[in-house]
Amino acid sequence: MSDQENHHQQETAQDLRQVRLAKLDRLRRSGLDPYGGRFDVTHHAADIVRGFDALENTAVRVAGRLTGKRGHGKAAFADLHDRSGRIQVHARQDLLGEDAYALFGDLDLGDIIAVEGRVFRTRRGEISVEAERFHLLAKSLRPLPEKWHGLRDVDLRYRQRYVDLIVNPEVRETFVVRSRLIGAIRRLLDERGFLEVETPILTPLAGGAAARPFITHHNALDMDLYLRIAPELYLKRLLVGGLERVYEVGRVFRNEGISTRHNPEFTMIEIYQAYADYHDMMELTEAIFLRVAGEVLGTTQVTFLGHEIDLRPPWRRLSIVDAVREYAGVDILALGSDEAARTRARELGLQVAPKATAGQVIEELVDEFVQPRLIQPTFLTDHPAEISPLAKRKRENPALTDRFELIVAGWEMANAFSELNDPVDQRQRFEAQLREREKGNDEAHVMDEDYVAALEYGMPPAGGLGIGIDRMVMLFTGAASIRDVILFPLMRPRA
Repeated sequence: MSDQENHHQQETAQDLRQVRLAKLDRLRRSGLDPYGGRFDVTHHAADIVRGFDALENTAVRVAGRLTGKRGHGKAAFADLHDRSGRIQVHARQDLLGEDAYALFGDLDLGDIIAVEGRVFRTRRGEISVEAERFHLLAKSLRPLPEKWHGLRDVDLRYRQRYVDLIVNPEVRETFVVRSRLIGAIRRLLDERGFLEVETPILTPLAGGAAARPFITHHNALDMDLYLRIAPELYLKRLLVGGLERVYEVGRVFRNEGISTRHNPEFTMIEIYQAYADYHDMMELTEAIFLRVAGEVLGTTQVTFLGHEIDLRPPWRRLSIVDAVREYAGVDILALGSDEAARTRARELGLQVAPKATAGQVIEELVDEFVQPRLIQPTFLTDHPAEISPLAKRKRENPALTDRFELIVAGWEMANAFSELNDPVDQRQRFEAQLREREKGNDEAHVMDEDYVAALEYGMPPAGGLGIGIDRMVMLFTGAASIRDVILFPLMRPRA
């Protein structure tokens, strides 16, 4: 849309708003309340359409937004949208009365109304409600965009999600799927004996992930606090305390860029199971995705980013050693020193930081050559220890860890590992992370003395799993951007 067209639309919308304000004033002066109160809804649109045979000639009470009007003279039709869909309303002057019918004719698209009447089918076969009475519950002062043809300006859709939800039914369905998806996961975990818990969002330390935090300040205590970047370290403290199976669905915050894959505020589920390992977390991950596919979609076949994805387990298991050898032609076990690793990466055309470690180089190799090639669900396993500071080392090769990332269509969907429960090793890993911070890596982990103290009391062997809920919703709805599955994504202020 050109700037001139946009300006013209804004002027038109302002003119229409003034007309509606005048109507509002007339309503009030006539003694009518244009913002009514409670209304007892007995049926929704979809209920009436599905149950017409039993409901024909039955009195119903419906409410919703007026989205269409047509007709002339002494009879009119209108479309009423509620949470379930659309139902047609038929209004007649001889049934409503002259004054009420005139008021009905003066309603605007976008007004929220309630209708009482009987269910019938028109001569054209349209299931409808014959209006015997109606009530104005909320006068709409702003016209719906493009006269109900939909809100297509993507930026405006995100900024005014409330309008997006009104005019784009497929958007509403996305968030219905999101809610059902989270519910399905909760039911599965509850069935397996997991306990849902809540841990702090405001924390004295930003730990549990490699990310930059948001910083705030508590005035009464005169101390800086951080919005959590992950709930992991608190949840594992609960394992120490004897809560053997716990999970949390919650918001996490990372001070990073915005893209189709990233929003600074997003939702994760983290799950911890005592006496388990990362193989158990693979089985649990497959079970979660399979449960959601069955309950929410009724199929294990989904289309995502142009790919047909088959979610039926078992999924492929692929070690990073084999993956980098297969897709990049590099033997990571033979990379040698950090400098040798950086040199090999540059030979392959990668831009790596001057002080990048061998582990960080391997991470770059995976991001560039491996991850984009993994389309069907794949557990990418056995990550280097230096980039996995909270994961248990592999017995047969301590340079690697019992860790996996779930990759689907080239996107990371989940991260899991056998949890490191050795407090001596954990302290050494934190100290190595501190050295990384001293080199300028502000995403490296901080030292959490209290967490190490908790481990010194003894934490059982455990498996832990984190799934990005937003990306999972994208997979199950076919959304191309994370902003499409977050109701109110962060937006840059308009100039």
